[in-house]
Amino acid sequence: MGYAERVLQPGEAVAYRAKLHWILMAPGIVLTTASGLLSIAAAVKAGPDLRMALLGLSLILFLFGGYQLLQAWLRRISTEIIVTNRRIILKTGLVGRQSIEMNLDKIESVLVNQGVLGRLLDFGTLVIRGVGSGLEPITNVAAPLEFHKHLNEPR
Repeated sequence: MGYAERVLQPGEAVAYRAKLHWILMAPGIVLTTASGLLSIAAAVKAGPDLRMALLGLSLILFLFGGYQLLQAWLRRISTEIIVTNRRIILKTGLVGRQSIEMNLDKIESVLVNQGVLGRLLDFGTLVIRGVGSGLEPITNVAAPLEFHKHLNEPR
């Protein structure tokens, strides 16, 4: 049971659940792949000094890439973006939690920003503006137009 299910009010139902896109993990994937390539290069090269330098750099890239992957994975699993039949619920954080809720009738506009890569891979940034306030931009949301469609459905 996720956070949203625990805070639903009587008569409220989840209409759509958005996720963060896997692109969050791209920097970690690139670094760990580069680490693997450097390890292969170290195995192929005959010089012991160059081999040790390449293996050292490979280890640094692997550790940094692993850290990036872990950080992105934790962010991805600890973020919930839910549209119910009454409100939007955004929850972030694994140990410390931050949650923001906004009634659907208080939403003035929803902006979807997608670059070229975002259009190709179907991710983007959502900016939700409400009466008197708004939500912070939510970056790297998977299928942002689908989210936008569910916000605009008549209830």
